[in-house]
Amino acid sequence: MKQLPFMGVICIVMLFIVYRTTIYQYHKTEMEMKLYRFEMVKQPSGKLRSLPRGIMQVRSDLEIRPLWMSSSSRQASVNMNKNLLAMPVGIMQKENVDNVVQKFLAANFTIILFHYDGNVDGWWDLDWGDKAIHVVAHNQTKWWFAKRFLHPNVVSIYDYIFLWDEDLGVDHFDPKRYLQIVKTAGLEISQPALDPDSTEIHHKITIRSRTKKLHRRVYELRGKTKCSKASEGPPCSGFVEGMAPVFTRSAWYCAWHLVQNDLVHGWGLDMKLGYCSQGVSSKKVGVIDSEYIVHKGIQSLGGSGYPATRTTVKRNGASGFDLRTEIRRQSTWELEVFKERWNRAVEEDKNWVDPFLRYQSRKKQTSTHLRS
Repeated sequence: MKQLPFMGVICIVMLFIVYRTTIYQYHKTEMEMKLYRFEMVKQPSGKLRSLPRGIMQVRSDLEIRPLWMSSSSRQASVNMNKNLLAMPVGIMQKENVDNVVQKFLAANFTIILFHYDGNVDGWWDLDWGDKAIHVVAHNQTKWWFAKRFLHPNVVSIYDYIFLWDEDLGVDHFDPKRYLQIVKTAGLEISQPALDPDSTEIHHKITIRSRTKKLHRRVYELRGKTKCSKASEGPPCSGFVEGMAPVFTRSAWYCAWHLVQNDLVHGWGLDMKLGYCSQGVSSKKVGVIDSEYIVHKGIQSLGGSGYPATRTTVKRNGASGFDLRTEIRRQSTWELEVFKERWNRAVEEDKNWVDPFLRYQSRKKQTSTHLRS
């Protein structure tokens, strides 16, 4: 009988240990599902049933691995970077790309460069040349590369994906400070603001405000596009441009599916990216003013991957034609195709409800209720 209290204590201790273990396993599973919810193998298909589930790895990454390691280093965990910078690059922008990459490497980013001009050897003399991943495909665009090499299962370990053009000045930009602002504001899709002196500014919402840390909307009552307090959606709110978008893991999972495999110039994507903001785009999409960039526009055609100096070439032995004109004509055609596909998809999907319209309806109902 004297042992009963002791046994009771032992039982309580064991129950506590079981409880704590269960809670730990629950939180670990919850974290794994949060980080890798797009890649978990729930029920193996017929093609995978010959493999035990525990051996399946459905995700990958862009981390460079050594060919061999010492016995001591094998025991150490692999240090993986948590953010990714992806850029289309040509050798004519080498100096500017070098400036950008050095800033991001200092912030522990993984770097992947898409070489649209086929010149990779010209980059090996840089200190970081062998630290970046180099992908080569002649005369391909940023969106062509992104669709094929930034699949969500490959980039799922990265918290943020920076998909930038090559001709951006970063003298006033710090990646770490930028991400601190983005996280604090809860933004899923963002971009650094453009210096007012930048070339080719297409939308006022992307221009830097000197008095703000960030902004989510713009007011403009002049010009073709008017943005008032009542304006919802791009380009007045919930909008970033295609030259320097930054995505969270979840937002990129959605955006990758939005990128069309055959429409390589990406025209029209910026107007629809708000649908991937994982919530109300006017709150989840923003432009960071305190960390801004300069769009130089020297040799890049808006991420199309063609140097501006090669504007006249021969085709089939005929006289030269203007390459910029041809690319713009192709881009305009792709824009119309993208719009048609979107409209057709909306019409055919009877269960889809436009979140923009749903939010506007709720906002209007709330406003009516408050007035009454």
